[in-house]
Order: sequence, then C-alpha cells, then structure tokens
Amino acid sequence: MPRSHILQRLISSPVSPIPLAAYRPVAILQTQKRHSSHSPLGSPPTTSRKRVTLDTLRSFHRKDEPITMITAHDFPSAHVADHAGMDMILVGDSLAMVALGMEDTSEVLLEEMILHCRSVSRATKAAFTIGDLPMGSYEVTPEQALQSAIRVIKEGRVQGIKLEGGTEMASTIERITRAGIPVLGHVGLTPQRQSSLGGFKVQGKTTIGALKVLEDALAVQEAGAFAVVLEAVPADVASLVTNKLSIPTIGIGAGNGCSGQVLVQVDMSGNFPPGRFLPKFVKQYGDVWGESMKAIQAYKSEVKSRAYPEPQHTYPMPAHDLSEFKRLIESKSA
Repeated sequence: MPRSHILQRLISSPVSPIPLAAYRPVAILQTQKRHSSHSPLGSPPTTSRKRVTLDTLRSFHRKDEPITMITAHDFPSAHVADHAGMDMILVGDSLAMVALGMEDTSEVLLEEMILHCRSVSRATKAAFTIGDLPMGSYEVTPEQALQSAIRVIKEGRVQGIKLEGGTEMASTIERITRAGIPVLGHVGLTPQRQSSLGGFKVQGKTTIGALKVLEDALAVQEAGAFAVVLEAVPADVASLVTNKLSIPTIGIGAGNGCSGQVLVQVDMSGNFPPGRFLPKFVKQYGDVWGESMKAIQAYKSEVKSRAYPEPQHTYPMPAHDLSEFKRLIESKSA
C-alpha cells in the first residue's frame, strides 16, 4: 500500500484526534540537511592547478621535467590520481584484467573502453586524459581507426588516444592526427600483440631488436604522435631512443632515461591479493588491498556484534513525534 494511504488511514483512525494537516513531512524534510551517501565528489584539491594541455607536456619535455602518468579505470581511481597531481591519466586497456576480470587485453571491447573513459573523464579536472584503442578497433584501415578514435574522444570525453604499433601503424597515426586528435604511440612490448611476440617478453635486447624499437619510435614521431610509450625495453636502449626523438617518451619497464613514466594504478598502489604476479619494473607504493581488507573485516565484525551503527550514525526523531507514532501503531494493532 502506498505510504500516503497508510498515513491517511492512521491519521483518520477514530482514536487519533490529530488531523492530517498537522503532519508536515515536507516541512520536516526542509529542516533537515540531507546528503547522499553516494555523492561522487568530495572537497576540491587543497592546491588548485591549471589543466594540463599538450603545450604543458611539451614544456615539461623542453625543460627536461619528467612527465607523470598513471592508469585509471573508473571515477574513484581517476579522482585520486587527479587529486594526487598526475600530469596524465591513461584509461588503459589493462582495465580488461584489473577492472573486468578478463584474461588479457584482447578481450575488451571499444564500447567498454568508452564507458570507462567517460567515468574517468568525469573525475579528472586537471590531468591530460588518454583513452586506449582496444584490439580490433583500429588495425583494419586508417579510416576504421579514425572512426574509433572519434568515438573515444566524442563519447568517452578524453583528450587523446593511444594505440599500439610502430612503422606498420604510421599511416593510421597520421590519419588520426590529421583529424585533430592527439595520439600517444606505443612501441616495444605491445601487449595486444603478445601472442605474436612469444608472450610478454622484453623487446630490443639485441642489436637488431634495438634498431627495430628506434625505427618504430621514429615512425610514430614522423606520423604526428605527440609522445610515445616505450614498454619493456632495456634502459640503455630506451635512453638512446629518447635522445634520438624530439617528442617525449613515457617509459614502463624502460628505465629512468625516458621523458616520463607510467604505471598501472592497481599494481603500484597494491590493490591486489597476496601472491599476485607483478612485473619486475613495478614498484609497490601502497597496500590498498590490505587496508581495504582490514576496514571491511572490521565493519563485518561490528555489524555482527551490533557495535555498528552507534547513535551518532543514526538520524534522530523529535520525542513527541516518536511518541505519537508509537501511540498510533499500538492503537491500530489493539
């Protein structure tokens, strides 16, 4: 039965001398300060900063100031990354594993990437945001890639896209950049193609391999990419490649000689159970899993023991209203 009908029946009961007009639920609500427990935004950062643009990143590169980049896959992870002052936030296709529980990056769909890009973009107020093009969304033709890139920018609300590949993707990168969309390249270990590479193996360990990394990076630069990710490349090779380029390099497992660094947030923050494999290049800066476990276990314990919620966690009701409410329901059940 609708709540208004129940209230009407109680108030119109012969035992109640109080008319319906005396009950003012709207007025009561107006006197209460209500906050949703699911409000997405908290306080703004204590130190405001200007939005990072391509010019900002180029300025960092000219001044030899390292560029910081981290992945995010939803509103909370992007929110904390932006508050922490990251220069760039990447909605990487690694979310296939860390957010969607898939086996590898080849499973994630363009539509799923766009959904996560939208979530990240809502939280990011200053960092430069990049969305990954997933496998199957850009390899067929440059036109297919452009259409996918437009969707990621227009629907995902990010500021640029990333795609994997070197010389073979140069024409694709050129087509996308000619349309005015910033492209972040990705050479070295390209996870979407790990099957053809024999697994997740370091690239550029031989002279021929190192020359291939350089060739790919130069091709990406010539095609118009504003920067390039170097993944799983020997540090000396990455440093030499960086010195040969006029655009920034973002390293992941490529040593300290790159123009910047990127890590998967779940990895570096320790948001995973004990025993999970971590690549050699990952440094764990926190223990989000452990802290979350302690908090959730404490919550469970207090709920079971009825220690939570305490009075300070509840909403009071005026004593006379509570008394009248009790009288009404008791008289109704009598």
